[in-house]
Amino acid sequence: MILTGPAIATAVATGEISIDPFEADRLSPNAYDWRLGETLRTCDGDLDAARPTAFTETTIPTAGTVLEPGVLYLGVTYERTGSETYAQMLNGDRTTGSLGIWVHVSAPLGHVGHAIRWTLEIRATKPVRVYPRMTFGKLIFLATAGNRASYQRAGSKYAATKGIDISRLYTELAGGPQ
Repeated sequence: MILTGPAIATAVATGEISIDPFEADRLSPNAYDWRLGETLRTCDGDLDAARPTAFTETTIPTAGTVLEPGVLYLGVTYERTGSETYAQMLNGDRTTGSLGIWVHVSAPLGHVGHAIRWTLEIRATKPVRVYPRMTFGKLIFLATAGNRASYQRAGSKYAATKGIDISRLYTELAGGPQ
């Protein structure tokens, strides 16, 4: 079951959901409109799943920055979100999609207990200027069934994420750096 905007507001007020910073006018009928953070990373060179990824990190200026096609950008949400009660699902929306921006293509699920600023995988189909703190997508909250296990408390791979995070698949691959 997806929470409605008013149910999200109630859950924020009772502490069942954390959204920091929270702005009630960012609620929509079934979601919260999240924003792009102020930092982007681009990967340097070829990617190798068995090795940590080298990257260049830049701050998005107030005047914006142009995303170029063919480049994988890792970004971060401006908001830090979490809940020990609800799972989360982060998506782009029609606003960014109609600009040719693919947002967070591969990992939209935030487990119960996931409390993070989300790392975003961003691709552009054409050159497009983006700005820090612009609305970039929608976050929904989902009621769960069964016994809950907290992602943060389980010590999972990305539990300590504080901002943009590279792939940590290399920690699982034999022969790769550990």
